[in-house]
Amino acid sequence: MRTANRLRTTLGLALAGVTVAVLTSACSIQDAVCGNDEYPVLAVGSAGSACVPDGEEPPKGYARYPEGKVPERVDDKWYTYWNTRTIDENGRTIEIPEEN
Repeated sequence: MRTANRLRTTLGLALAGVTVAVLTSACSIQDAVCGNDEYPVLAVGSAGSACVPDGEEPPKGYARYPEGKVPERVDDKWYTYWNTRTIDENGRTIEIPEEN
């Protein structure tokens, strides 16, 4: 009987550990701006962004974020910064006009 109880306890602890690991990793994925093997790009001349697979160029109308100003997580410094700005066709940072 003792062996069966130990086995149940061990299995219960293992299951709890796996559950915590899954839930913790799910939260970090949700907070990321893009998924694994992707990078964020910025809409040129307007509000908006997208994620592009690593190794691919941004689609037409999008550009890479300026070096050192790439948002990595939702609500981080650069994510918040780019909520009110974008870049123009010459790569200059511009303010996005507020909608009424």
